Amino acid sequence: MRLDKYLWAIRVFKTRSEATEACRSSRVKVNEQEIKPSRELREGDVITVRKGPIFYTYRVIQKAENRQPAKNVPLYAEDLTPAEEYAKLEQPRETITIYRKKGTGRPTKKERRQLDDLIDH
Repeated sequence: MRLDKYLWAIRVFKTRSEATEACRSSRVKVNEQEIKPSRELREGDVITVRKGPIFYTYRVIQKAENRQPAKNVPLYAEDLTPAEEYAKLEQPRETITIYRKKGTGRPTKKERRQLDDLIDH
């Protein structure tokens, strides 16, 4: 079974074209090797997929010819992703909200420098 079709079938990607693009842009590895989307998978292969900041890891249990319901995915792929990777999703993102009174216009050069210092530190 083709790698891109398998990743689509086990719901790693929403579309097969997304899976193909991820393979072509080196975000998918099989057994620690960068591969083409047309690579044939075998049972026991370990797939690593980078989506955003997380590296998801799956082991192929059996081939899935069609897109599977979410409840059936564990029959086809074992999730080996470490808990530390999932913890990256929970990390708060730093956001700074700066409030300016309405009608005060654009910041002056002095105010702009103060804002830049606030953001940089």
